[in-house]
Amino acid sequence: MDTYKRIHLINFIRKFTSNSIFFLIPLHFIQIGFPGWQIGFIMACYAAAPLIFSFPAGWVNDRFSIKRAVQVAVLLMGLSILLISCTKIFILMALIFLFLGIANNILDVSANNYFFKDQREMDQNKKFGLLSFWLALGIAAGTFFGGMLTHYVNFKALFYIYALMLFSIFFLTFKIDEEQTYRVSIREYKLSFINRKTILFAVIILILTLHWGAEGTVYSPFLKEYFGLNNLQVSLYISLPLFMMALSAFLFSSLKYDLRKNKRLFLIAMFASGLGLILMVNKNIYLSFLFRVLHELGDGFIGAAVVLYMSRLFEKKNIGGSSGILMMIMTCGHIIGALAFSFLGFHVGLHLPFIVAGCLLILNAFYGNYVFRVENY
Repeated sequence: MDTYKRIHLINFIRKFTSNSIFFLIPLHFIQIGFPGWQIGFIMACYAAAPLIFSFPAGWVNDRFSIKRAVQVAVLLMGLSILLISCTKIFILMALIFLFLGIANNILDVSANNYFFKDQREMDQNKKFGLLSFWLALGIAAGTFFGGMLTHYVNFKALFYIYALMLFSIFFLTFKIDEEQTYRVSIREYKLSFINRKTILFAVIILILTLHWGAEGTVYSPFLKEYFGLNNLQVSLYISLPLFMMALSAFLFSSLKYDLRKNKRLFLIAMFASGLGLILMVNKNIYLSFLFRVLHELGDGFIGAAVVLYMSRLFEKKNIGGSSGILMMIMTCGHIIGALAFSFLGFHVGLHLPFIVAGCLLILNAFYGNYVFRVENY
């Protein structure tokens, strides 16, 4: 098994565990008595970790080692998930989710940087499409399995099994190849980021990630209240469209790299993603489900295209820290979305965050069209 395949497997397990918790954990929090504002705060702690650690993680990848960063993150992530099962105290849960967010972020940054820095010849759509495919497949499979487990057993069993899965893949990290490292000054990082091209793209990323906040706070409660679904039905509603997101990323990997076509499809996918998010609040659950599929199909293509564009923005020597700064921007969107949409959802209506977030994605598609006209990505 080469390093590409090892990273893909680690990414699959990481997303299998972390994102199913991300989608389903509000149900656990409701069961143990956390009110809406506490749920929003805990998920904001999870989302906030990259604000502090994205750039340091990327800098470590540039200067020292991707391999060591991955090893530490896998262990920390497994330990954090194990600890979730042991507390019902709000402040302790918030701290655990902060550490879980740190570990997940280090893995996110480091796995991406391996692909950013790797020099082997490969079609760029295939390279980053497959990266996104395994991430999306992990999200879908983990959420499906998590829903089954929480429905037929309980959340504690989920936490134990997911922690064990993470500890079991630790041995894979010892055979990850090392990439060349460099000394990069802070000034070089500033110059790579503080320019019009990068800043315009960063705004696209910020708006794009706002809807993650809705998905991490009000998505599963919305499905339970709006349609009266149980935990199993919630997991099926969430996970089955996610398989379509994986399919979309795989289709991206099968398309020959073409700069103009990628830009056009990226904007179409953004518009479709927003439209699907708005229309999923339809009272007919079958139509709602179909529009959620539309949203995930758009998201799959968007996810692959974003990492491809990130790989083109920076030089190989400093792409770790520079892409880490972009991850911080994405985190800002996630945090703002978690706080705003949890407040809006739990105080006004659980359907409203999806309408607002969908409108923002559609507007973002028009803004992206402007950005692609004035800059070459």
